[in-house]
Amino acid sequence: MGRTKRLKELTIKDNFMFGAVMMDEDNCKGLLERVLEIPIDRVDVSKEKSIVYHPEYKGVRLDVYAKDEKQTRYNVEIQVERKPALGKRSRYYQSQMDMEMLLTGEDYTELPNTYVIFICDFDPFGEGLYRYSTRTFCEETRKPVNDGIETVYLNVHGKNRNSIPDELLRFLDYVKDTGRTETISTTDPFVRHLQDTIDAIKQNRSMEERYMLLEEMMRNEKQEGIQQGSQQML
Repeated sequence: MGRTKRLKELTIKDNFMFGAVMMDEDNCKGLLERVLEIPIDRVDVSKEKSIVYHPEYKGVRLDVYAKDEKQTRYNVEIQVERKPALGKRSRYYQSQMDMEMLLTGEDYTELPNTYVIFICDFDPFGEGLYRYSTRTFCEETRKPVNDGIETVYLNVHGKNRNSIPDELLRFLDYVKDTGRTETISTTDPFVRHLQDTIDAIKQNRSMEERYMLLEEMMRNEKQEGIQQGSQQML
């Protein structure tokens, strides 16, 4: 089992740090506006659903869950390692957001628009694009189905630099470079603020304790899985 990173070693690419940075609602709002190219007045980040231990989510959930002034829901996750069935992962997150609304008594006709956003340290579709957006459409007419769901896959290693906004490009370059301070001196204020947030988190004792607790939970969960697998082989 590899050595666990210390909080001071984490960058924007680490799930815990990404979630902690995006708990700052200005950071989250700025990211969503750059990714979706839409104006957002404000966002509320659910601190209860970010960086927390959720047994029903098969362990520790480290994605970012937010809503805006129009009640649009957003689920944002950073992906460093290529995982199978990323599309079905999106489907699961979309269904979770819908279920939360239905359980509060809302009619399905009142379901808000939902976005799932994956920030990938790899090319999820192999086409060299920085951004892939998927929606539901009719196979026969090729027209979109207005079901209000969209998934955006961002690839920090894209090639079409002239096809996306500069603000988004600077953020993706920052993620690709793992947030090293020497690479951000000439970037925009948003990226500078992200790094300042990371620097502050690394000095926060309560965040360090929270990180250590989550790391212990994940180690225990992994160990239990290994033990269960060994017992099944007996």
